[in-house]
Amino acid sequence: MIARKEDAGLGAVPLASLEAVALDTETTGLDTARDRIVQVGAVRLGGGAVDAGGTFDRIIDPGVPVPPSSTAIHGISDEDLRAAETAGEVLPALARWIGSRVVIGYAIGFDLAMLKAEHDRHALPWRPHRSLCVRQLAALLPFGPGEPSLDAIARWLDIRIEGRHRALGDARAAAAVYAALVPRLAEKGIATLAQAERACLALTSQADEEAKAGWHPVIAAGRARNADLSAFARVDSFPFRNRVEDIMTAPPATVEPGMSLREALRHLTGRKISSVFVVSGAEAGIGILTERDIARAIDSLGAAALDETVDRFAARPLVTVPASEFLYRANTLMTVGGFRHLGVVSDDGSLVGAVSARDLLKQRAGDAVFLAREIDHAEAAADLGKVWANLTRVAGGLAADEVDARTVASVVSRELRALTRRASQLAERDMEAEGLGPPPVPFAVLVLGSGGRGESLLAMDQDNAIVYEAGAPGGPEDRWFEELGRRLADILDAAGVAYCKGGVMARNAEWRMDLERWRAKVGGWIGRSLPEDVLNCDIFFDSVPVYGEAGLGEGLHGEALDMAADARAFQVALRANAVDFTSPLGMFGRLRLKKGRLDAKRHGIMPIFSAARILAIQHGVRERSTPARLNAAGAAAGDSRDAVGNLVEAHRILLDEILAQQLRDIGRGIPHGNSVAPKEMSAPRQRQFRWALEQVDQVRGVLGMPVFG
Repeated sequence: MIARKEDAGLGAVPLASLEAVALDTETTGLDTARDRIVQVGAVRLGGGAVDAGGTFDRIIDPGVPVPPSSTAIHGISDEDLRAAETAGEVLPALARWIGSRVVIGYAIGFDLAMLKAEHDRHALPWRPHRSLCVRQLAALLPFGPGEPSLDAIARWLDIRIEGRHRALGDARAAAAVYAALVPRLAEKGIATLAQAERACLALTSQADEEAKAGWHPVIAAGRARNADLSAFARVDSFPFRNRVEDIMTAPPATVEPGMSLREALRHLTGRKISSVFVVSGAEAGIGILTERDIARAIDSLGAAALDETVDRFAARPLVTVPASEFLYRANTLMTVGGFRHLGVVSDDGSLVGAVSARDLLKQRAGDAVFLAREIDHAEAAADLGKVWANLTRVAGGLAADEVDARTVASVVSRELRALTRRASQLAERDMEAEGLGPPPVPFAVLVLGSGGRGESLLAMDQDNAIVYEAGAPGGPEDRWFEELGRRLADILDAAGVAYCKGGVMARNAEWRMDLERWRAKVGGWIGRSLPEDVLNCDIFFDSVPVYGEAGLGEGLHGEALDMAADARAFQVALRANAVDFTSPLGMFGRLRLKKGRLDAKRHGIMPIFSAARILAIQHGVRERSTPARLNAAGAAAGDSRDAVGNLVEAHRILLDEILAQQLRDIGRGIPHGNSVAPKEMSAPRQRQFRWALEQVDQVRGVLGMPVFG
């Protein structure tokens, strides 16, 4: 029973999205050393639901007589097994059928022990899959069943069991129990595979009891401690570090629609390129003509094709990719769409270059292709939840390769925005399917905060808003978008992006308004300059549209920046808020820790990104990322240039340590956030971390505020 190489990112997958197999065996007895398997049954689970069509059910010739006492329980006799396959024949097929899925079952430690014994008996290589026991999971709930039998747990969960004491029937029962336990575990703060594993490892008395009975450990004892970055396989970081603009061919080669294929072919060979863009009128749009298009034309029409115009054979509509897009995303677009050439466009939609499969050939980022494809083609929240394994794997692999955490944060933020976009699409699709109609007016979904800045790491929550063209509060338009916002929030939460504790979500009226009310709201925030207004407006300045009419969001964002640039009192309030922090460094430079940890966002990252936002407003900088804002402001900062440079470096260091801690915590099943444990850092990294915290106090000087101490 061999699983693929262990996936360090799998622990981050929500239990509700886990790709799993519920498994059970029937045996000749309960002695794991001497008894044999006579039947194995399994069902697949995906998205917290049982796949009715995905079953595995085989009887096995044990090579020994089946005791009548065992036959009395499961009904399988020697006569039933005369023509059955051996375990040596069945178990390899079972392993292939399970694949990389997590194995789930009731008292699964017994089944694993029996499977291992059969593997050893038939000289088959054994490596257990990651597994969970529903008996253990039920024991984690404070008001669970008083008695731990499968029947008692099923009754407690109001689940009807059919086919009891046959492997497939018991596997189905375990699957149904697991699906019912998942939401109850989430309410207790056990939401991911790693968190469930860690919680189950704490059931030491149950584990001791199972070990004495000769059962196989359900969860490896070192699972919660194995959280080193070396657990993550390194990935090819080039497609994650670089953007399309770094490798595109520019300027784009264009031809007139009336040019002949013969002339176009000379154009391609003369410039040693494989495609040209055909520029027609606005109605036809830009097309693309490739070497393959010319070859197909000649194959179809013969040499006469060379006298035809290029417009006849140009492909439309042109598929494009933004110049600022990551290469791995362009790679995904080509791989999934089957394209060999893409047009490259600027932020305003102008054609600025071309990129081909040949350009990307050496940058095939397999994990990244799967990551992007899983998001863009997800059909339900559970499908989106599967993203976490790939996202965590990629982040861990890049960190293991010492890629700048700011780059990792850009990748994670890119996928958070993609998650929000896809969740919006799914919500809108479902509303139309249920008869609620299409969007009543144009709208845009915005991602705010760190996701908008491109600085999200793996502890994401929702910060989103909706702006729609027109509609009164409580009117039909507002009610439609209220429902969209509610569904969007629910889909994201089910996919692992938690509800915002501060309520910054489009399902709430204060973050869902028509354009005129948004203008008035932002104007009120800036005009009053109250503490709560400053906090709300702060997060809005980082907004970026991810779905719908981008112009609505971009236009509102630009208006907000223009209003703030002329509001002196508001800028003073922003500065006062940005410097309202306490240094975590005590006497002799010692760190003030709570339970061995320090909130690196509150004491480090937040003052820096707040200062960067203020400098961007003051200097008219339209960039959203903290480093870009600081670097742009630093060029005009004069005496503060060195301090600004130190803040840029401090920001990098702090993000590095937050990411490293999140990856360690995810691996151990600890809820991950922005707190770090300095003692878990190497000595050089501790010194670097302390230096970064020392630089944060320079925020006051950079913003023109008095510095004390």
